[in-house]
Amino acid sequence: MLERKVALVTGAAKGIGRAIALVLSKEGYTVVINYISSSEKAYALKAEIEALGGSALVIKGDVSIQSEAEEVVNTTMKELGKIDVLVNNAGITRDNLIIRMSEEDFDKVLQVNLKGTFIMAKLVGKEMIKKRCGKIINISSVVGITGNAGQTNYAASKAGVIGLTKSLAKELASRGINVNAVAPGFIETDMTEKLPEKARLELTSSIPLKRLGKPEDVASVVAFLASNASDYITGQVLKVDGGMVI
Repeated sequence: MLERKVALVTGAAKGIGRAIALVLSKEGYTVVINYISSSEKAYALKAEIEALGGSALVIKGDVSIQSEAEEVVNTTMKELGKIDVLVNNAGITRDNLIIRMSEEDFDKVLQVNLKGTFIMAKLVGKEMIKKRCGKIINISSVVGITGNAGQTNYAASKAGVIGLTKSLAKELASRGINVNAVAPGFIETDMTEKLPEKARLELTSSIPLKRLGKPEDVASVVAFLASNASDYITGQVLKVDGGMVI
């Protein structure tokens, strides 16, 4: 296990995070599956990875809380000895029009999506600096580029992730660390599955490739950014949106 590269994926129990963990495992990484509440899904993912011949470690922790994030990183270092790739995927939504949005919902989204990314990048960045190598991949959103009605908190958090990514890339480049962001468009998740058929068709028609993305579409781009093939790429935002934002 120690000979494999180690990838820590936050919010990895379901959705895009789950797909990322699976793809990285297939690429030969030992995957750290971080989660907050989806214990059953996290351990089911671990079992699936191991059934495929991979290695995985499950660690519970809210990465937006400093002490819990420290525990996630410290446990990973104790068990696996290193972190080669960090994927900051953990995120939430609390959608509403701004006139109806509570301060609590605004703060919570920024705390998880933006502050959580900051905390983990800082903690893992310290370990990567010691080795003078590493890949940090932050999951943003096309909403952070275009904005979206009813998502001022989410859009602000994801735009913040882009700014954080570009700044951190400049800070860490001299230490051999690449920092990039991936901005998914509309991806097939539990949320989009609940859309009425008419809304789904209207959504699909606005995408040049005429389909919603799959979690695996995002995961494949993350795997590229984690690999040696992306060694000369840093500070970039790769949109995975079927051409929606051109």
